[in-house]
Amino acid sequence: MFDFDMLGLAPALNDALTRAKFDKPTPIQAKAIPLAMEGHDILGLAQTGTGKTLAFGLPLIDHMLAEPGKPAPKTAKALILAPTRELVNQIADSLKNLTHDTRIRVVTVVGGQSINRQINALARGTDILVATPGRLIDLMDRRAVDLGQVRHLILDEADQMLDLGFIHALRKIAPRLGTPRQTMLFSATMPKQMEELSRAYLTDPRKVQVSPPGKAADKITQSVHFLDKAAKPTRLREILSRDTEALTLVFSRTKHGAEKLMKGLVADGYNAASIHGNKSQGQRDRAIKGFREGDIKVLVATDVAARGIDIPGVAYVVNYDLPEVPDSYVHRIGRTARAGREGEAIAFCSAEEVDLLLQIQKLMKIEIPVASGTMPAAVKDPTRGGNRGQRRGGGGRRGPQGNAGAPSGNGAKRRRPRRRKAA
Repeated sequence: MFDFDMLGLAPALNDALTRAKFDKPTPIQAKAIPLAMEGHDILGLAQTGTGKTLAFGLPLIDHMLAEPGKPAPKTAKALILAPTRELVNQIADSLKNLTHDTRIRVVTVVGGQSINRQINALARGTDILVATPGRLIDLMDRRAVDLGQVRHLILDEADQMLDLGFIHALRKIAPRLGTPRQTMLFSATMPKQMEELSRAYLTDPRKVQVSPPGKAADKITQSVHFLDKAAKPTRLREILSRDTEALTLVFSRTKHGAEKLMKGLVADGYNAASIHGNKSQGQRDRAIKGFREGDIKVLVATDVAARGIDIPGVAYVVNYDLPEVPDSYVHRIGRTARAGREGEAIAFCSAEEVDLLLQIQKLMKIEIPVASGTMPAAVKDPTRGGNRGQRRGGGGRRGPQGNAGAPSGNGAKRRRPRRRKAA
């Protein structure tokens, strides 16, 4: 493996990498950066935690440093779109660390924060704009930003953007961008709709793939506990009590479930917080900051945070509820064993979730080791036309929240799942 200084990056970038103690590129970085620096469109496929931000961020900044002149008012030279506020902030923080001693300006726009403050920030123009699609469209509608000067477009975690329904927003944003431009699309999975997206927005792209879809990081130890749904709270507390100082990320399927679980843990004396779509941006930022700094030991989250948390110190990921989309399991457990560390992923599986577990194991091509209990027979979910986790006719891709809020019991009406709001 070669060093970063062998990639031909600008001296200012090499200095920034040295200060940050980055010496050797990860596989996705080693493959993508040279191609991106040559100006090719990139289709990058890699699991979470493999260093995708630097894979697109370093060549992007290198191009920005080589381009003379400041951005005009209300314009941007490059646009990075990401599905969640947490991921936008994470990307921006990484880029700002690399551009600290340069003229490159990075601005973020996300929902849940003052739009007037964002309008003022954009009034000066920016080199790199990092945004969630929904808030960006709000600013476009207010004529607070002109995207006609954008010559670099990056779509990060593009498959999750599809899951969250951002494809319509992208179709509204893309025609406003400048041409010709370089486009880089990064994703952890490659569903059929992603292939259509790449054909629509990439020109003769170079495909870079460093790990097969559905593969977890090598240093993650996985296990599953088979138990009744009512026994989950007790088992979770047993696990948390084994190592009270460890950072533990607990995933719940629904926003209501996450909040209820967090409050129960706090009432029992655990230092816990929660992040989900019903929390304000300020609440989410404070919870993640406290978790990163170790003031909060247990963070309960929904899938909205599965790809937006980059905290190397996470020791355990607990799937309190199994996700209804198998890919989400991979993204969840990818929050541990980051930056070369080891981590443990623990799953709870009730009878209602057996089919979900089987789908996850099929995707990952493994059988997750059993820590306790025995696999029960699958239970038919009364809110669906089949067992929980099975898709109904049409084969459409389901969102991470699924239909968890539908009533149960005989005679319950089958509701159509509502599209989840953008994070």
